[in-house]
Amino acid sequence: MTGPSPGIDGFRTPRATCLLAPNPSPMTLDGTNTWLIAEPGSASVVVVDPGPREERHLDRVHAEAVAGDRRVAAILLTHGHPDHSAGAARFAELAGAPVRAADPAQRLGPEGLADGDVVTASGCELRVVASPGHSADSVCLLLAADGAMFTGDTVLGRGTTFIASDGNLGDYLRSLRQLRDLAGTRGVSLLLPGHGPMLSDPAGTLDYYLSHREERLDQVRWALAAGATTPAEIVALIYTDVDKSVWPAAEWSVRAQLDYLTDQGP
Repeated sequence: MTGPSPGIDGFRTPRATCLLAPNPSPMTLDGTNTWLIAEPGSASVVVVDPGPREERHLDRVHAEAVAGDRRVAAILLTHGHPDHSAGAARFAELAGAPVRAADPAQRLGPEGLADGDVVTASGCELRVVASPGHSADSVCLLLAADGAMFTGDTVLGRGTTFIASDGNLGDYLRSLRQLRDLAGTRGVSLLLPGHGPMLSDPAGTLDYYLSHREERLDQVRWALAAGATTPAEIVALIYTDVDKSVWPAAEWSVRAQLDYLTDQGP
């Protein structure tokens, strides 16, 4: 197991601190980024994505969150995949705080996260931006005071994300375009992802993500024309730049691409 990456663990903006979960893998990069958010001097903190059910990490996050006699005001989930959410219920027990999420099944408490909601807590305002695509329940969180957007798995700190089995490529492309518009109009200067280091060129990153998706679609069209008939055959032809350990996940993206091309028609 690799240790924390110094460029991610402990990274701070004026109002956000990253604590890296010890769950590195080809899919999670260095591990899951758990974010603690508070106005300096606030008596409370908001925790975004407690991460996996890993007691050492949850204890560490809790200790940091309540340092200086602070309390945890709320726990927010960018989406419900286990590497982000499996520790949420346990962390809620430790912290005595509600869990807010877009998916009702992930919530502990009465409040969810819907597009346009503003979470006001710990002296900060976090605006919810629905960003379905990687998963159906993905959201991003805009912290305008820091010019920062928490992106979960919608945008990663390195490489690009997969369209998971509960995702949709058409939705994902619309989400990326929406985030690109926000990067140009809302003063977003940092993307703070769920995996990997922070990104200081939001517009350039999102332009790359959009162009990458178009290139993958062109490659899928080519693979189909070359005679590939299954997602596994397409992956073997076009994902030669990706470690084979993540080819099963790449098949999810290919299925999403095939569905998208079918919906688009000839």
